[in-house]
Amino acid sequence: MGSMTELGFGWITPVLSYVMACVGSALGLRCMVRALSATGRSRRNWLINAAMAIGTGIWTMHFIAMLGFGVRGTDIRYDVPLTVLSLLVAIVVVGIGVFAVGYSHSKVLAVLVGGLVAGLGVAAMHYLGMAAMHLSGEVGYHAGIVTLSVAIAVAAATAALWATLTIHGPASAVGASLVMGVAVSAMHYTGMAAVQVEVHESHQAISGATPMQFIFPLVVVLGSYLFLTSAFVALSPGAKPMPGLASNK
Repeated sequence: MGSMTELGFGWITPVLSYVMACVGSALGLRCMVRALSATGRSRRNWLINAAMAIGTGIWTMHFIAMLGFGVRGTDIRYDVPLTVLSLLVAIVVVGIGVFAVGYSHSKVLAVLVGGLVAGLGVAAMHYLGMAAMHLSGEVGYHAGIVTLSVAIAVAAATAALWATLTIHGPASAVGASLVMGVAVSAMHYTGMAAVQVEVHESHQAISGATPMQFIFPLVVVLGSYLFLTSAFVALSPGAKPMPGLASNK
């Protein structure tokens, strides 16, 4: 029989997930700006921080939103290794896009390639995280809506990397992170709109961890990481931005 999906906590989880998407985007953009002002090992370290911030922020946003996701007629559990893998995929693939921008001599090519790779990484994280979800039934997807969600992810990542090269001043940076938060949230909920669940009656226990057993503690840890790292970046000495993409020597 079919079943309806629902938001278990109303608007609380969408709002909190949007906040985390904004925090991750703001921190990642700030680290990218610092990277483009640095050279050598310092640039590499800032790029790593940017990849971790963006990847972690998007992953945290996804699973905060999933804390409120429910399906009538079945409990939901999560495969722990696959859920952790989705986090690593987000960080690594977004990192490829970030490094493409950090070390490319072509501004346009860097943004296009980096945005494509990072956007596909965000989409891969989302659907890998969905694959980690266990329930009594089958989960399917509307192909057209899935394609739209991937396009939104690529557009969001491309816009974020472009903003890195063009933002000037705190107000512009805040505006860019707020827009990125909207784009990332739009990608997530568009992807969720593609979900089609067919529930099967079963008396067997569902394998995996409950959201509160695993997802919630990990989200708290990663959320704390984002806020502490944000404080560190805010308090660290600034550097004058370099025009365009400086070469690394």
